[in-house]
Amino acid sequence: MDAGLVSAASAAVASNPAPLLMLRKALDIQEQTVMSLLDALPAPAGSVNPPNLGQNVDTFA
Repeated sequence: MDAGLVSAASAAVASNPAPLLMLRKALDIQEQTVMSLLDALPAPAGSVNPPNLGQNVDTFA
């Protein structure tokens, strides 16, 4: 990466931090939305298989 490009970008952010603050706010809102969606998910259902199924693995080939 070009060092001049990095310093120019840093100077732009230092002179006008509003876009960076807007990005951070947007990310915070997205995080809150995702967390509320995850909280709204129902708990996973238990296994519907009888207790004797799924206990052994046949490795004979």
